Amino acid sequence: MSTLKEQLKADLTAAMRGRDQVRAGTIRMALTAVTNEEVAGKQQRELTDDDVLKVLAKEAKKRREAAEAYESAGRAELAEAEQAELAVLETYLPKQLDDAELDRIVRDAVATSGATGMEQMGAAMKAANAAVAGRAEGGRVAAVVRQVLAG
Repeated sequence: MSTLKEQLKADLTAAMRGRDQVRAGTIRMALTAVTNEEVAGKQQRELTDDDVLKVLAKEAKKRREAAEAYESAGRAELAEAEQAELAVLETYLPKQLDDAELDRIVRDAVATSGATGMEQMGAAMKAANAAVAGRAEGGRVAAVVRQVLAG
């Protein structure tokens, strides 16, 4: 079992003992998503820590998008609930890159990939995502790659 999954289970127990309903519910949801990913496909598999991080990042993205949707719909109380769940998930994710750091890393990755124009965006994205390694959302990375390739 991955150490991150074990950490989630231990934190769930602590949250339940401490009667922290938001934290317990969020961790329970995250563990369910991890379990669903383990049994998805043709045969069951054990997720590595990197796989668990990808699942947690996907869940965090869902919370972020839901909070934005609730904000735009004028449902502040629901947006706050989503933000609270997002805050719990972010404690398990690596620190996100700021814009300047992301720009620098992507420029280096694009330069090493040899991509010079938009027609080579796939190669540039592959190199950039490998360099970023989950520390920024794909949409942010793609936007910087487009900016770099456009000149």
